[in-house]
Amino acid sequence: MVARGAIDHPLLTSRAFFPRATRVADPFVVRARGAELHCWRAAPHAAAPTVIHFHGNGEVVSDYLPGFADTLIGLGVNLVLAEYRGYGGSTGSPSLGALLDDAEAVLAATGVPAERVIAYGRSVGSYAAVHLAGRHHLAGLILESGIADPMERILLRVTPEELGVSGAALAAEVAERLDPEPKLARHVAPILVLHAIRDSMIDATHAVRLASWAASEDKELVLFPRGDHNDVFAANQPAYLRALREFLTRAE
Repeated sequence: MVARGAIDHPLLTSRAFFPRATRVADPFVVRARGAELHCWRAAPHAAAPTVIHFHGNGEVVSDYLPGFADTLIGLGVNLVLAEYRGYGGSTGSPSLGALLDDAEAVLAATGVPAERVIAYGRSVGSYAAVHLAGRHHLAGLILESGIADPMERILLRVTPEELGVSGAALAAEVAERLDPEPKLARHVAPILVLHAIRDSMIDATHAVRLASWAASEDKELVLFPRGDHNDVFAANQPAYLRALREFLTRAE
């Protein structure tokens, strides 16, 4: 079993995660502690880095197939789409703590050295991507609509009292496990931060902070003029793909 704390409380899970059971054919199965994660993998480029993509809390891997996956692979990288507990065909129940632990399991299951991996996190998936960046010397890090203040996001959904802890205890746990600032301070590889400037769910100031905290000398912040939290790619596709293409060239 994955260790449980306030960030793994069932009430928070029920308000922070919105799993769907849409499965993918021929999944890349990752065995994590107490669960099987039905991810997806394609590795057509023998010498290329591998992107591990972590989606948002209302999405599943199948949402990225085939279009987004084909587009990314077309940029010359191998790709793993990470699935969460309880999502798609995966077993178990999602939680914020499990999201971090399972990110490690997905990385290990690829068999790819960390220095050949680019972590790519969207929205709540930014927790997983930043977690890997703080623990491994990755080839690069991409954050889309990412979260700089996890405590803010949690308090929008629950109170400490509902989780059975004090505000101070919750803040301490969140700082220890989810705070992106110290993790990004250890990330020295290239980083690309993408965000809609009018994101109505996660303010663009989150992106500014995430980019500023990275220790990397090669960091780029792109604030797109169109779109919102859930359509930043679709609304800005040419510019988004251009930023991705240039970043992947630098991160190889």
